[in-house]
Amino acid sequence: MSKRGYHHGNLRAALIEATLDLIAEAGPQGFTLAHAAKRAGVSPAAPYRHFAGREDLLAAVALEGFALFADLLEHAWDDGRPTPLRGLEAVGRAYLAFARRHAGHYMAMFEAGVPPGATPELAAEAERARAVLLRAAEALSARLPPGRRPPPSMFAAHIWALSHGVVELFARGRPGARTPFDPEALLESGVGIYLRGLGLIGPED
Repeated sequence: MSKRGYHHGNLRAALIEATLDLIAEAGPQGFTLAHAAKRAGVSPAAPYRHFAGREDLLAAVALEGFALFADLLEHAWDDGRPTPLRGLEAVGRAYLAFARRHAGHYMAMFEAGVPPGATPELAAEAERARAVLLRAAEALSARLPPGRRPPPSMFAAHIWALSHGVVELFARGRPGARTPFDPEALLESGVGIYLRGLGLIGPED
């Protein structure tokens, strides 16, 4: 993006876009704020009009990513329709789709070392994404007696960990992605095994 974008008041957006490109090329630790400024077509000092430093810029990219991510998961969950199990399956597919389509955002969110609570806005969007999995956990656990229900936060954390593991190993074109299994099938079968272990679904599910 050229300096003209900056003169029209788009510097912040230009720097975020440049950072996404740089993350895709070199990873979240492979560039400096000066690199982002050069890619955006502005002077090395210009980013400081909007960001205190490189970590602040990465936090802004992560914030944008979590907002997109939460929107996508909420849409996929759709209040657990037609059933909580189908809703959770849709959330899993949405998780993998986001990681593929928004790889730069995903790396800024989970691999750049940005704390989820770096800013109040980032904390709120990260919590909005986590809340989708919490709602799914609560809905799926409802068929069990209260004393046998797993803690929703633990349940949600396990599903998130399974999803993230499939992304890291099999869904982003890294060396570990060479697998005879489809990532969506891997995630669905893994979640199914987990849910059956908890007694939340039967063989017919």
